[in-house]
Amino acid sequence: MNRALTRRDFLAGTAAAATMLGMPAGPARAATANSVPLGDAEVLVVSDGSLTQPMSFVLPDRSPEEIAALGLPADTLHPDCNVTLLRAPDRLVMFDAGSGPLFQDTVGALADNLAAAGIDPGDVTDVVFTHAHPDHIWGVLDDFDELVFSRARYFVPQAEWDFWRSDDAFADLPEERASFIVGARNRFDALEEQVTLIRPGEEVLPGVEAVDTAGHTPGHMSYVLHGGGDSVLVTGDAILNAVISFERPDWRVGPDQDQDQGAKTRTALLDRIAADKLRIVGFHLPHPGIGTAERSGSAYRFVVS
Repeated sequence: MNRALTRRDFLAGTAAAATMLGMPAGPARAATANSVPLGDAEVLVVSDGSLTQPMSFVLPDRSPEEIAALGLPADTLHPDCNVTLLRAPDRLVMFDAGSGPLFQDTVGALADNLAAAGIDPGDVTDVVFTHAHPDHIWGVLDDFDELVFSRARYFVPQAEWDFWRSDDAFADLPEERASFIVGARNRFDALEEQVTLIRPGEEVLPGVEAVDTAGHTPGHMSYVLHGGGDSVLVTGDAILNAVISFERPDWRVGPDQDQDQGAKTRTALLDRIAADKLRIVGFHLPHPGIGTAERSGSAYRFVVS
């Protein structure tokens, strides 16, 4: 289906998008800026708030008994939204940009939390996206459709750029996610003059390696940050939950666009994390989302570090 969608359509669809990925659930998380040293740089994590997701959306194929066996609630999850920054001597790099003011009430706290952490949006030199879902990219625009990080360069995975701007997006996604498409296109249009398209395996910026983690979306990318002999992996949504993703990485999950590919990607990524003892920052892991994966029987467990 190919049709033009207006800003009115986009705003009207926001409620449907919020229902699909979450619902209001109380006040946003208080400001924090957790720090991990990385050579002569540091990795910071700042909260954008949290979502509320119906379990029927997260695990649509699983029985209440299977869910209860993991020690999870039967009705809803409340995943945090953790935005990663890399502060180096010559740049301040942000990975994803949060939800902004139009998605739902319990997210969009990034601007306030950056301010509380003493970070000015004008100091952000680069914004690197994992993918173009609302809670990762809508925050690049303010209430007036102006770029929040106006001085930054933007880096978008080529496959994400191509998919969200294609007619296939409407054919491949359910109708309730139409506002995702409009929102992604709106943001891509706004940053088009400042964007660089990237591919897996590239060094996006010095010490920032792009890793193909497609499945959650067609062009989903994770990033390994290197410095001083250490590494930190920014996973984006390749890993979605501190219990489900680790204990049952093979399960199909509702948020993944290609659920079979998402499971394969997740399993391979966890195998690399455990084997290499990589420290990770997970966008939706419990705030601040910093830890690693350890093998546990035939699966894994998330270990906070």
